[in-house]
Amino acid sequence: MEDDHQVPLKKADPDHHLFALPVDEDGKATEFRPFSMASPHMRAFHLAWLSLFSCFFSTFSIPPLIAVIRDDLHLTETHTSRAAIAAFLGSIFSRIAMGPICDVLGPRVASASLSLLTSPIILATGLVSSPNAFIAVRFLVGFSLANFVANQFWMSCMFSGCVVGLANGVSAGWANMGSGATQLVMPLIYSFIITAFNFPSSTAWRLAFIVPAVLQASTAVLVLTYGQDLPSGSYRRACSSEKASKNKDSFCEVLFNGVKNYRGWILALIYGFCFGVELTTDNIIAQYFYDRFGVNIQVAGTIASSFGLANFFSRPSGGLISDSLGRRFGMRGRLWGLWATQTVAGLLCLLLGRVDSLWGSILVMCVFSVFVQAAAGLTFGVVPFVSKRSLGVISGITGSGGTMGAVITQLLLFSGSTYSKQTGISLMGIMMIVCTLPLTLIYFPQWGGMLCGPSYKRDLDPEADHYRLLE
Repeated sequence: MEDDHQVPLKKADPDHHLFALPVDEDGKATEFRPFSMASPHMRAFHLAWLSLFSCFFSTFSIPPLIAVIRDDLHLTETHTSRAAIAAFLGSIFSRIAMGPICDVLGPRVASASLSLLTSPIILATGLVSSPNAFIAVRFLVGFSLANFVANQFWMSCMFSGCVVGLANGVSAGWANMGSGATQLVMPLIYSFIITAFNFPSSTAWRLAFIVPAVLQASTAVLVLTYGQDLPSGSYRRACSSEKASKNKDSFCEVLFNGVKNYRGWILALIYGFCFGVELTTDNIIAQYFYDRFGVNIQVAGTIASSFGLANFFSRPSGGLISDSLGRRFGMRGRLWGLWATQTVAGLLCLLLGRVDSLWGSILVMCVFSVFVQAAAGLTFGVVPFVSKRSLGVISGITGSGGTMGAVITQLLLFSGSTYSKQTGISLMGIMMIVCTLPLTLIYFPQWGGMLCGPSYKRDLDPEADHYRLLE
């Protein structure tokens, strides 16, 4: 069966012959070469994932040291769970706002500005002296995760529909490795400060946060200095040109068009129980192995790091699978692939909470990480096709759904002593399976849905563009 939603690529304009990669009519790359530095497409890719990597590194630099921090600040289980929820709440608000900001200012300025504003906050982590201050810092640091919206927006501006799923998957997947790298690196930095400088533990963990703060600020400067919003140049200049020709929608029109599109809200729910579950796991997994199996803080951090580092290939594989299924089966293939992958992830999450041995838990966790991260990549293989004029809004809604899912799972399953951590993990798997079912309700007139074919043939009226979808 031939793809029924990918239209033939447009021929590139003669003006586009200077690009290092082959491009379509809009100057968007039709090939994805992740190990190239070709400007502007692949340079934007590397700047985008590095910037978001630093934000994940900063946001999740606290959990691997939580065993030390809670003793020094006299944190209770309630304090640590509230702090984790606060980090996700900050991300929800900032992600919702980031979509419209990207639509107005472009991804480059939006991304760099957010990183520069939040890097001093992670530095301030070393100054906290009370549980309430600790919770407040985690809330504010969580704002940096809104960089994810700018990341995905930027990739959709640079890459054509035939490879955008892969570009989104690799960019976000490599960036998400920051959550795994920090689990491994922060305990090592903490131990190095104690060993090399003979500082006490209460000082060492505070000094350790200099590293993520500097990393985040440095990547922001690189984005501002070397980044480019669009293949044609500045996003704001392009918007001014469109306004001059009276083809540019107003901010309110862009926002309203995105908010009223029900597909964005369903994808937000789906994303909440793949990426949201991933965030929750990043938050609890080191402490889970530390408390349940009695390993030391360095070993717990190393085990936990393998979960996040799997993003190097797992989330990109989700984007690749989405594009492959799209070429073979159309939008129906993308949706079925997402449903199947996330359902398997839910079953593995359920199993993780039931395994009693250390090595068995590590094995199941590693396989689970591949599927749950691939599901996130598959989700953003669908997002770019929902709305062209409101791409930033749809990306923001979907992205905020991810952190909302993390808040829900953290609040219901890992706050207080209602459930043990292993029971909470199994219940989280059941929630994943159930909350993936609404995917069957997504339907595109041109391309159909999971359970039925298209009701509208685009080739009968090539000028029609009911939903202003990407071509």
